[in-house]
Amino acid sequence: MKPTTAKQRLTPKLRFPEFRDRPGWEPVSLGAASFPVVERVGDRQFTPVSISAGIGFVPQSEKFGRDISGNQYKFYTLVRDGDFVYNKGNSLKFPQGCVYQLQGWGEVAAPNVFICFRFKPEFSTGFFQQCFERNLHGLQLKKHITSGARSNGLLNISKDHFFGVEIPTPTLPEQRKIASCLSSLDDLIGAESRKLDALKAHKKGLMQQLFPREGETRPRLRFPEFHNAGTWRKRTVSQILKKTSIPIEVETEATYREIGVRSHGKGVFHKEPVTGAVIGEKRVFQVIEDALVLNIVFAWEQAVATTSKEEVGMIASHRFPMYVSQSDACDVRFVKLVFLTPQGKHLLGVASPGGAGRNRTLGHTEFERLELLLPERPEQHRIASCLSSLDDLIAAQAAKLAALKTHKKGLMQQLFPAPEEVGV
Repeated sequence: MKPTTAKQRLTPKLRFPEFRDRPGWEPVSLGAASFPVVERVGDRQFTPVSISAGIGFVPQSEKFGRDISGNQYKFYTLVRDGDFVYNKGNSLKFPQGCVYQLQGWGEVAAPNVFICFRFKPEFSTGFFQQCFERNLHGLQLKKHITSGARSNGLLNISKDHFFGVEIPTPTLPEQRKIASCLSSLDDLIGAESRKLDALKAHKKGLMQQLFPREGETRPRLRFPEFHNAGTWRKRTVSQILKKTSIPIEVETEATYREIGVRSHGKGVFHKEPVTGAVIGEKRVFQVIEDALVLNIVFAWEQAVATTSKEEVGMIASHRFPMYVSQSDACDVRFVKLVFLTPQGKHLLGVASPGGAGRNRTLGHTEFERLELLLPERPEQHRIASCLSSLDDLIAAQAAKLAALKTHKKGLMQQLFPAPEEVGV
């Protein structure tokens, strides 16, 4: 497709009814739509900020643990609510740098290596904010990057190149309509994200109450039927769990699916199907339902989970040992939860001697010698069921949030001309 010129107009796949008969969008350079903000803070006191990709503005004291402005502070740029700031630092989400609008901060001090600018009244800031979220600026700027980041971590993007970026732009009423639609969706995503955070915080707080603190043998909170139950007592892993390994004879032509275990208690994941020929001579074992499974390489990082019906028929390598309850001595879901507490993490570290990372492999003997503080099985089951129900709510909320984000991404692909049509 021919590169877009200043005279070419573009039309998105989806337009609101009142704009369907309007002309196509005309590319407008950032230099024409905005003007640089260059006012220095001087001796005035404002919060020094930085920008993090995917987050936006953050105080330097929060990002770096201290204010790093030093003697350069007086040369920082005064940025006001409504202004935009371009950080030339690259990231996975924005390889050519990110742009964010300051909102709700009032006035802040931004490093003078950032490019600060303000849109003219005839343009909608909300519209351009969505364009920057789509990385339309980065797709054009990448052709100007001749090398990696400089010694200060910033890309070699000049102000001329940045303000030369062209954004396909409709009339102001259509800009505002698009911005209002996507802003409403952003508000909904924000609300659902806060619900997810609240659920996670609730679970964390509940676990702190349902498990005894270090040095104690009773939790702060117990279900009514266990108020008069005795203290929790210590039992070794070998007393409550037994390792179960069912070897699989791999057939070259057959197809298999392996499991893995994520760190930080994030559960089991399923790898892509592979043939027996790909597995080769590697030792693999049948996945057992309702078993405690660990990743021995990252157990110290709480790579521990429980298996379910979903994993039946799958396989696991020797790096993922499985344990089942010893004569119904415990609820394996509860044992997993124990290892997800701070004390449980400490114990997994004790059983994983060595240096950092892959050198810290879980020792089977050391693991089975660990002592866990446990209530009787009925109370284990009650706690595990409660927190499992909460996990289901968290998973459902995470899925709802992911669906909203996917919906917005698809909507933006329809409401804006395709990037390749812009000539990037």
